[in-house]
Amino acid sequence: MAKVLVVDDAAFMCLTIKQMLERNGHTMIGQASTGVEAIQKFTELRPELTLMDITMPEMNGVEALERIKAIDPNAKIIICSAMAQKEFIARSIELGVADFIVKPFQEERLMQAIDKVMR
Repeated sequence: MAKVLVVDDAAFMCLTIKQMLERNGHTMIGQASTGVEAIQKFTELRPELTLMDITMPEMNGVEALERIKAIDPNAKIIICSAMAQKEFIARSIELGVADFIVKPFQEERLMQAIDKVMR
């Protein structure tokens, strides 16, 4: 199963996602709460999958996505965000995001996205 980096500035969301991952056989190998920290953790941990929020302090998720893709063009990243603004979605797709999940989401939706991306 997948080794996952979870990037979200809301601690409760990280905990919720961690529990969902563990119930489904995945492992959260790291956590970040800003875009800057996400890039550092990605470089350090080399996760198989990154779940990233858009709205965060210091650097948003789309900017972090762009920087991570520059480090590893094959990085698998799913955006999980309440921000379903068209410009963020369009830019994320241009950058090669694997999927976009709108919060709040059900565990089943997250697992479907992970299964699709990890094939």
